[in-house]
Amino acid sequence: MISVDNVAVEFSGHTLFSDITFNINEKDRIALMGKNGAGKSTLLKIIAGVDKPTKGKISAPNDAVIAYLPQHLLTKDDCTVFEETAKAFSGILKLKAEMEALNLQLETRTDYDSDEYMAIIEKVTELGDKYYSIEEINYDAEIEKTLQGLGFLREDFTRPSSEFSGGWRMRIELAKILLQKPDLILLDEPTNHMDIESIQWLEDFLINSSKAVIVISHDRAFVDNITNRTIEVTMGRIYDYKVNYTHYLQLRKERLEQQQKQFNDQQKMIAETTEFIERFKGTYSKTLQVQSRVKMLEKLDIVEVDEVDTSAINIKFPPAPRSGNYPVIADQITKKYGENLVFKDAQITIERGQKIAFVGKNGEGKSTMVKAIMGEIDFEGDMKVGHNCQIGYFAQNQASMLDGDLSVFDTVDQIAEGEIRTKIKDLLGAFLFRGDDLNKKVKMLSGGEKTRLAMIKLLLQPVNLLILDEPTNHLDLRTKDILKDALKAFEGTIILISHDRDFLDGLAEKVFEFGNKRVKEHFEDITGFLKNKKLDNLKEIERKN
Repeated sequence: MISVDNVAVEFSGHTLFSDITFNINEKDRIALMGKNGAGKSTLLKIIAGVDKPTKGKISAPNDAVIAYLPQHLLTKDDCTVFEETAKAFSGILKLKAEMEALNLQLETRTDYDSDEYMAIIEKVTELGDKYYSIEEINYDAEIEKTLQGLGFLREDFTRPSSEFSGGWRMRIELAKILLQKPDLILLDEPTNHMDIESIQWLEDFLINSSKAVIVISHDRAFVDNITNRTIEVTMGRIYDYKVNYTHYLQLRKERLEQQQKQFNDQQKMIAETTEFIERFKGTYSKTLQVQSRVKMLEKLDIVEVDEVDTSAINIKFPPAPRSGNYPVIADQITKKYGENLVFKDAQITIERGQKIAFVGKNGEGKSTMVKAIMGEIDFEGDMKVGHNCQIGYFAQNQASMLDGDLSVFDTVDQIAEGEIRTKIKDLLGAFLFRGDDLNKKVKMLSGGEKTRLAMIKLLLQPVNLLILDEPTNHLDLRTKDILKDALKAFEGTIILISHDRDFLDGLAEKVFEFGNKRVKEHFEDITGFLKNKKLDNLKEIERKN
């Protein structure tokens, strides 16, 4: 059992949470919920040992293995996919090597009666007990099975990890975690870069093969499928429910309704008591009653209603300068990485003002086509970017590119120009950065907050072609809706890469489908596209491809 004991976190005079206490037992699969910035990722880092709490402690058995997958990774790319994944067993292999080295000493030394010789024997015995207690594993087979489960092809194993996007490198880190068979797995938004088959494989692993799990995720279906317990972080405290996410929502609604009733009843009593005190405070015969009521109010514990996140982000893109009639014309575009063909003879024509969706399984070339449009990679064929085309690009890893040592305010102040410099606080306020938030270091922000801050940077300059690669990753449902409304009102051209059908529905008016080394154009919105293919959602098109 791992326990969280009276943990508190404070910074810059602000208390994020205090007196957080709960136990994590084997077979607990916990969803850690709460609005962006409530402290979910911070709590996960403390349990992982990455950060230290201001007060309190994490208690775990000495031999407990806690594995942590953060939202954003800065991985090294100095070996192949298979070699990087094999590092999951580095501890076991190091143990074996140390034991073999000590055994060699025992074979070559002749001081059999010395204290040093006896110490080596004791150390070898200790290491041997640990090593031989580990279940015998076919390391290569386990690595292969895990990588394929997470979507890698056999030919990917020998490719340098540097050839893969941040999302695929995230999967390598996840493979290393799963192979360690830890006592507790901590996952912060693990499904953001996964297609449906990989998500289903991960669900099956977590349900059937893991010991204990804590996950932060905005993917409701994923959370519902894998969890049996929900811990909500709100207003510096937690609520612990032994139920999955959907059931938790109902219990949370009932809790808030009860709190609101208690709050209303108490406020009514306070008003009546205050009225009595004001009415009779100068009346001699009522002096004792007045004093009694004053003391009662002084000792009264005020009922608090846990916050319901009703704030709104008011996003408004600057007016888009007029571009040419065709912002993007791609003719016979072919892209290969070595022997790996991504797509061949792709044709894409996008008219001014169109809102386009790129859909398909991960690895089929959506982000690669964006890089071709941006002029960031070499390719075969002809790519024309229209007259006066000013591009604003939001990449999957945009949030991780922020300078962690800058404050929220300075991040925006550094790039703001002209009149907007006088309205930086208003702009940050529209994205829910208010008061003390402006002075927070970027490295202290949650994933959702970093994504919002990265989106602000995109908004500071007027553009007429927006390219958004998975913009809703790390955003909660409410924020997704507000961003969608702003994109609907945007007067320029939009290219959207997204797995989120609800987000694309009513937004994208034409679809380019990436799959089987080709790009196919569909002259319909996302609903019509799925209907014509007799599919219910984008996850199915990923599986079909």
